[in-house]
Amino acid sequence: MVAVIQRVREASVTIGGKVNGEIGTGFLVLLGITHHDTVEDVEWLGKKIVGMRIFGDTEGKMNLDLKSVDGNILLISQFTLHASTKKGNRPSFIEAARPEVAIPLYESMIVFLENELGKPVHTGIFGADMQVALLNDGPVTIHIDSKNRI
Repeated sequence: MVAVIQRVREASVTIGGKVNGEIGTGFLVLLGITHHDTVEDVEWLGKKIVGMRIFGDTEGKMNLDLKSVDGNILLISQFTLHASTKKGNRPSFIEAARPEVAIPLYESMIVFLENELGKPVHTGIFGADMQVALLNDGPVTIHIDSKNRI
């Protein structure tokens, strides 16, 4: 399971011309799920996301987590994070989980993050054509892979 976390001042996701989710200060999290992922990956990665200390403290050092700044999460499923570009110019998505595996794990991540954060997580819709807008703060962008824990 892969997450790309972007520290944002604001972010939103629009589907079919209608805003489905939007946040102010917080994280836009793009989540890629493979067919090898499990609930253990959800829990490990979810804790990493909520605990990520990438907000500035009073001295400007990245020392504060989401809870410290009363931040929110906008979680977007994105199978293209598992694109393989080894051959040719058309990416292969063979490592991306099929919906029957990915949807339950995506939904588990939503519930896990809500429990860890203590508030609702805003989302897109799995498999939908989405337009994501954001104002990256910093810019700060962090990539985390649950299979790279050491």
